[in-house]
Amino acid sequence: MAKTTPLGPTVRPGTVVEFMHGDQPQLAWVLEESSGKLRLLTINKREMKLPAARLLPWHGPVLSADASRQDIQNILNERQEARGEIQAGLDVMELWELSQGEVESAPLNWFADLLWEEWDEDRLAALGRAMLQAKTHFKFRPPVFEIWPAEKVEQKLRQQAEEKEREAITSAGQILLKDLWDAHNQGRKPRLPDLDPELADGLERILKGKVGETLDETDRKIWTAISKGLPDVPHLALLLAQAWGVLPAHHNYRLDEAEYAWDDAWSQSFSSEIKEIEKGFSNQAQTPEIEDAVSIDASTTRDIDDAFRIEKHGTGYRLSIVLARPEAHWTFGSALDKAVLHRATSLYLPEGTSHMMPERLGTGLYSLLAGEARPALVTDFFLAADGALEKVEPRTAWVRVKANTTYEDADRAIRERSDESLMLAHDLATHLLERRLASGACVIRKPEPVVTLTGSGAQTSVNIDLKTPSPLSELIISEFMILANSGLALWARDNGVPLLHRTQDIALPQEAAGIFTEPAEILRSVKLLLPPTLETAPKRHAALGVSAYAPITSPLRRYTDFINMAQVCAFLASGEPRLDRDELDQLITHLNMRIQAVGAVQRFRPRYWKLVYLAKRRREFQPAVLVDEAGPMATLAMPHLQVNVRAPKKMLGDKLYPGQRFQINFSRIDPLTNEIRLGEALEE
Repeated sequence: MAKTTPLGPTVRPGTVVEFMHGDQPQLAWVLEESSGKLRLLTINKREMKLPAARLLPWHGPVLSADASRQDIQNILNERQEARGEIQAGLDVMELWELSQGEVESAPLNWFADLLWEEWDEDRLAALGRAMLQAKTHFKFRPPVFEIWPAEKVEQKLRQQAEEKEREAITSAGQILLKDLWDAHNQGRKPRLPDLDPELADGLERILKGKVGETLDETDRKIWTAISKGLPDVPHLALLLAQAWGVLPAHHNYRLDEAEYAWDDAWSQSFSSEIKEIEKGFSNQAQTPEIEDAVSIDASTTRDIDDAFRIEKHGTGYRLSIVLARPEAHWTFGSALDKAVLHRATSLYLPEGTSHMMPERLGTGLYSLLAGEARPALVTDFFLAADGALEKVEPRTAWVRVKANTTYEDADRAIRERSDESLMLAHDLATHLLERRLASGACVIRKPEPVVTLTGSGAQTSVNIDLKTPSPLSELIISEFMILANSGLALWARDNGVPLLHRTQDIALPQEAAGIFTEPAEILRSVKLLLPPTLETAPKRHAALGVSAYAPITSPLRRYTDFINMAQVCAFLASGEPRLDRDELDQLITHLNMRIQAVGAVQRFRPRYWKLVYLAKRRREFQPAVLVDEAGPMATLAMPHLQVNVRAPKKMLGDKLYPGQRFQINFSRIDPLTNEIRLGEALEE
């Protein structure tokens, strides 16, 4: 059959044509034509008017203009069926492969010539229809088809697959989430729909991403769509995920928000870097210079990063503080370094401990374990008889700690006067505290509740006991660590070594200085303080009563200390710090963000478990003390739990004063939303 030319300048009556309607080619018969305007009869038996410019660039056959309506309908039906069969047998992808790279665009008959030696109107129309549907490979720009290049096709196929997935996941997600919400409200197990595993995985990913607020823009849109119609309640995604069972009861969503991986599994992907560090450690191990230092920590502590030894020096003291050096064989800027920076600090929660460093390093290779040779920063502090600091001399050395002592054992040795070194240490610590108090320090001492968990998931039970204090040994460690951080900050200032400083350069009134133990006094003093800031300029830390303070004593646990340790040790080795002040300033922005995010977990998670504890005992009376009665709401403290609760003053009576004691219970406690409402308050 002779090849016909696609649509010419005019189309006469009796011609079979196609036009686009609802994103699909529509078959029609030309009844009349006048100056480029057509009257058509469609295959759906509708008459309509259409500009000739709207026709697709293929037409025919041209038949009798005098055909009856029934004949026209029969012809259109035959053409529709024939073209459908031809289209079903076409491989448009093969056509794209044949044409891709030959030309950028071409009319439809050019493509037909690639497929057939002979073609007619039905074949041409079927091909046009197929190419219109292949939007990932061709672009129709009348009267030609553009041929997408391979890169564009790959991108469009990926987008098409993603869109298909979004549609499927949205449809399934709306059904699933509604049932999960009903199950949560009714306290029953959900009636889960039969989900394709990939869809289930996608919905689980979106739910968990919403819990941690880590969704990308695409998944945020899906979440908006699948959660439409559900109530806007706090932690909706978490409640749904728990109803589904993909997250456990009491899930710590703040870890997700901080993007902080719990336990040590995160470090497994850095095993090769860790092995290199271990190799560097073994290659540089030396005979210890110091073997008589001791550490004092809690009995559960595994990441031991400080120890000390002390002796009389004339009428004063020589105190050597030994600090772990986890940066000794470290590669800054490596993938492991970036991961540790992202963690920012270790977390010590009722559930357990998650260490900043890989445990092979932080609780193993660099922890100051008794009897093990370790690289360390050793700083000799020379002090007068009254505790005045006279000289600071840091150096790097290998050490072997003699003993890892607990607070309880050290306290007992001081009380029983059985260890002269610890007694000397306590004497010095007493002088150091007195000097800080004279400099305006605000020292807060309060009970320390210990939260213990047993069981898991919904069966977790909470118990809270007050820790038995070890005031003598605790004083030693707190004062020695403040001395180390402030003394090395002054040494660094005098030697031009930039460090990360904790500063609180504010003027405190005289009543803010002292040791405070009563809840009302503590709150009043805390209100006078501002949170310390992290900066490179050495300035006063008012609450500690020191003129400079650069945290360095916990390099296994805090990245600020880790950086400061590297600064000091680099200077001691080469005369130059690792980073200059500008580089430290640039680091502060990201480090502050991570400290804030991870710190929120440390602040709020213990309170969550305390509220779980109280919720089980909501109607039981708890001792409380009034600490603030300014304004319409009063604040009550529960010292045995270290939890404060606010209540309308009218619930407490007419005459209120700080220190007033009550017995209280609660009308509502929601640990997840941090909500606690007073039920009754009886004055003691």
